[in-house]
Amino acid sequence: MVKLLFKRSLTIFTTMCFSTFLKKEKKMKLGSGYAIHRIGPKLRAYRKEKELRLVDLSKAAGISSAMLSKIENGRIIPTIPTLFQLISVLGVEPQDFFAEINEQGKFSGYLLVRKENYVPYVKEESAEGFQYQSIFEHTLDNNDFQISIVALEPGNKRPLVSTAAYEFLYIIDGEIKFHLENTVLDLRKGDSLFFDGRIKHAPFNHQKTQVQYLVIYFFVSEEGEV
Repeated sequence: MVKLLFKRSLTIFTTMCFSTFLKKEKKMKLGSGYAIHRIGPKLRAYRKEKELRLVDLSKAAGISSAMLSKIENGRIIPTIPTLFQLISVLGVEPQDFFAEINEQGKFSGYLLVRKENYVPYVKEESAEGFQYQSIFEHTLDNNDFQISIVALEPGNKRPLVSTAAYEFLYIIDGEIKFHLENTVLDLRKGDSLFFDGRIKHAPFNHQKTQVQYLVIYFFVSEEGEV
């Protein structure tokens, strides 16, 4: 009788703890130590390896195809529950996935990143004339940010996109026309721009030479991640 009561009490306690964890988990994000720019491309690679369409994986994972597209393109960072659901559907072991996106060790008070250690990555596969290089990524007080350099080739092409982040741009060299929905801004060498990345946007290089700019993404949680 005592064993039965103990077992029931333990079951109730475990259920309460798990429910509390799930409530907190909905707000949990990836901590520091993981390369933000690797998450989307890694999911995309696994999806293609399984010969799944975007709509197939999103439906099986219980999120919209538009949300999955943003995740794969690095336009939004998935919450931990969403990420676990995706890798579960893909049949990938969590420890294997996180080992592949693991990047940085313990922060020792400073960080020196040599130019040769910048990491190339891809956002939209259909985009033309974009070369991204990740310089640094970190999480501070549960807020993710990423610093990248973008090289924009003449005549680059890409639809306007939105990013779940505030963005800061600094033009290192050249000139671009930056589209913020219906607004077009002329940005020249030395100019900077801060904007809400959830506004659809795209940079265009109409010059005859390559343009380089620095971009810092301050990622934010997007409500209704479905």
